[in-house]
Amino acid sequence: MRILDSKTAIAIALLGAGAAMPAAAADIGACLITKTDINPFFVKMKEGATAKAEELGIILSTYAGKVDGDHETQVQAIETCIASGAKGIMITASDTAAIVPVVEQAREAGLLVIALDTPLEPIDSADATFATDNFKAGELIGQWAAAQLGDKAGEAKIAMLDLSASQPSVGVLRDQGFLQGFGIELNDPKRWGDETDPRIIGNDVTAGNEEGGRRAMENLMQKDPEVNVVYTINEPAAAGAYEALKAFGREDEVLIVSIDGGCPGVANVADGVIGATAQQYPLLMASKGVEAIKAWAESGVKPEPTPGLDFFNTGVSLVTDKPVEGIESIDTKEGGERCWG
Repeated sequence: MRILDSKTAIAIALLGAGAAMPAAAADIGACLITKTDINPFFVKMKEGATAKAEELGIILSTYAGKVDGDHETQVQAIETCIASGAKGIMITASDTAAIVPVVEQAREAGLLVIALDTPLEPIDSADATFATDNFKAGELIGQWAAAQLGDKAGEAKIAMLDLSASQPSVGVLRDQGFLQGFGIELNDPKRWGDETDPRIIGNDVTAGNEEGGRRAMENLMQKDPEVNVVYTINEPAAAGAYEALKAFGREDEVLIVSIDGGCPGVANVADGVIGATAQQYPLLMASKGVEAIKAWAESGVKPEPTPGLDFFNTGVSLVTDKPVEGIESIDTKEGGERCWG
């Protein structure tokens, strides 16, 4: 990481407040700020950014929260990036609304800010968002789960294992997409937990990790031990939910669906732990982000969203070995070959 003294950093920040100045690649600094360094999804994201930065000659600095939800560390990281003279920041925000004021400071200092995976609230708080269509990802696993149950979908008992009580956008979009795909009427699509459909047993939060998934599943099983469908925000949470179900002796009676499509998650689909997952591509998100920062630094051009959307769509694929007619999917062999590319 390049360290600048405060006067130099301020001078560069002031220069950046106007139009972007052309810069040689060797002079371009970029920052990647993820939620944690533990979740394999963010590990892959970091790999993608690092490889592309090395290819393009970009100086990349990386930061991460101590745990998912560590907002303060992300704020400090943005402040450090501004002071260092970086040309751009890629961030997966833990608190998608509370992070906006410091993001505005970065943009006012001339940095390009790109949200990766998790849109800020509002989404145009960042200059661009490179992400999976998270609502679509949830919708795919919801449609698949309903199709698997067939006529019994009307009597399902569904446990919702979400990310965080702060309801970051990625968690809301996935949750709401799943419910709509399953055929459940939404209330406010920008919030989860306000639905009135009696098939929903309840919501609990997992922090996106295995321990959280196990704890949340235990809580919801106490609420209704006849749960037969489990939505999970990601695959570590799904793995935790499965362990909890095993403790209740119900692992073979419950349909678990998830999102992310990491290699361990795809392996869990192949092993029958997870019925289906929606695969996204964090390495592509990060590499596109580095390319965008380079273009911004050299020419002042900002990335454009995918036509018809308010973000750049990096794609999603349903991964399952139990395909359903009418829902496009890939099997675990292909999912394993493509996991987190």
